[in-house]
Amino acid sequence: MTGTLYLCATPIGNLEDITFRVIRILKEVDLIAAEDTRNSIRLLNHFEIRTPMTSYHEYNKIEKGKKLVGLLQEGKNIALITDAGTPGISDPGEELVKMCYEAGVPVTSLPGASACITALTLSGLSTRRFAFEAFLPADKKERQEILANLQNETRTLILYEAPHRLVKTLKELGDALGDRKLTVCRELTKKHETAWRTTIGEAFRYYEETAPKGECVLVIEGKSRQALREEEQAKWEEITIDEHMERYLSQGMDRKSAMKQVAKDRGVSKRDIYQQLLADS
Repeated sequence: MTGTLYLCATPIGNLEDITFRVIRILKEVDLIAAEDTRNSIRLLNHFEIRTPMTSYHEYNKIEKGKKLVGLLQEGKNIALITDAGTPGISDPGEELVKMCYEAGVPVTSLPGASACITALTLSGLSTRRFAFEAFLPADKKERQEILANLQNETRTLILYEAPHRLVKTLKELGDALGDRKLTVCRELTKKHETAWRTTIGEAFRYYEETAPKGECVLVIEGKSRQALREEEQAKWEEITIDEHMERYLSQGMDRKSAMKQVAKDRGVSKRDIYQQLLADS
């Protein structure tokens, strides 16, 4: 029978955050695939887990992935772990999951620690809707494209960043998004955990003077719907009401419907549009 791939969440700092189920599965499977075996061996030793381990990371994910799928098809059960947190979130685990599904291999996920969710709930910002962007790409053009796409995002944004790139990223975020509310989360679940509620601009100025330490999770306020409406209305004010009307009339709208849409675009009443059109005629 085909084996199962188990996605096992591991602690992001505090070892007590591992689940009983994950410990049991790590002991029962035939093999553990780890992003960094040198890092993971400390975790396994702490919980007296003696299961054989192999490396699976960004630079061998295709070649090693095929080998792991082959073992699974032979009936071996394999646990996938990342350096910290949930496999498949901002790491090569997602590639192995795809390969397993294509090969008809069962996959199951054992929930647990995740830095992005931990930071979001700690941020004090809206948690109802959020967009997880992980690390911004290193390629300058691709990075600029993503930042441009995020300008009008109304959901709370979550980004990861390394300390040596933090100042540059905060500068780019400020240029693209403006000075929004921001919570900088560091050392999550550890003794010196901090969640600094600030703004993008204030954080940039602070870290220009004080060298950042530790991996950071940046939780950023989404753009308000009111701000979006005001920006949209400001765009329409660049043309006259007659020109605005003509846009909709040329699309086949009748005059009454066009007036209603123009009023909605500009955030005013239909009566205001009617009176302005009379005054201009």
